[in-house]
Amino acid sequence: MKFNKYLQNGPLVSSIGLGAWQLGINSGWSDMSEKQAINLVHEAQDYGVNFFDTAPNYGLGTSEERLGKALKKADRSTVVINTKFGHSVTGQTNFSADQIRSSIEGSLQRLQTDYVDSLIIHNPPMVYLDGNNNPHYEILERLIEEGKIKAYGASLDTNEEMQLLMNTTQAKVIEAFFNILHQDAANAFEKAKEQEVRIIVKIPLDSGWLSGKYHADSVFNDVRSRWSRADIVTRATLVEKIKKLSQDVNHLVQLAISFCLSYDAVATVIPGNLNPMQLQNNLKSLDYPVSDNLRKELEDFYKNEVQHLQLVW
Repeated sequence: MKFNKYLQNGPLVSSIGLGAWQLGINSGWSDMSEKQAINLVHEAQDYGVNFFDTAPNYGLGTSEERLGKALKKADRSTVVINTKFGHSVTGQTNFSADQIRSSIEGSLQRLQTDYVDSLIIHNPPMVYLDGNNNPHYEILERLIEEGKIKAYGASLDTNEEMQLLMNTTQAKVIEAFFNILHQDAANAFEKAKEQEVRIIVKIPLDSGWLSGKYHADSVFNDVRSRWSRADIVTRATLVEKIKKLSQDVNHLVQLAISFCLSYDAVATVIPGNLNPMQLQNNLKSLDYPVSDNLRKELEDFYKNEVQHLQLVW
């Protein structure tokens, strides 16, 4: 495992972390038992993974609960936990500042810990990202003073959102939607480096498309049923082009993750893992670094063939 800087005066984080959405009950992905969820976390730790990303609404609290049980005996000073605010444990969405404290208190209880390393606002409307006009950031600063969180930030999808947050707040963490097919966030990476804002990359496999498993005739019955037939055909066509660029179709997963890790603004990448085999496959990415030439080809591919399509999530 390779490790990168995350927070000032905090432990280094594994360059590949564990996204914990799928650990919860009725998460929208394939269900796993509590035992399977805990075993997956422990196996990840055995491979050196020490960064775990969760949220109150993942499995309506059960992701945090199961992660808390799995990490209960771990040395807390070596484990890094990121959770979120805005999508509640009841499945409702509420970004009101007066909900922050009760949200983090609930998360701490479910995670069985006294603090989280970072608390991020969970894909908020852009209006909430302006630190000059929202009371959220004063509350978050107070939570740092109280020792309940070490840093804060937001989970965001675009360069514009990231720039606004960094220009108006003291946020030190951004969870960014970034992968070969969605590269807009990279426009904010240089500023993030300048301000020592660390990037967590979410959705590095584009919800499974960059695993290479899917094609134009694929049918999705889980959270990915949001895609239209036209969306699926478009994604399938683009993935075939990426395979030709990579010249190594057997390691598309590793290419996708390593592409994200090739940016030094990125602290960790959090691909989802439904089972130990997927976990191991993701971790193999460290053995397949992306060359500068291939990264440039993939950047050009995005600019010339993907960006104008404005692909939906």
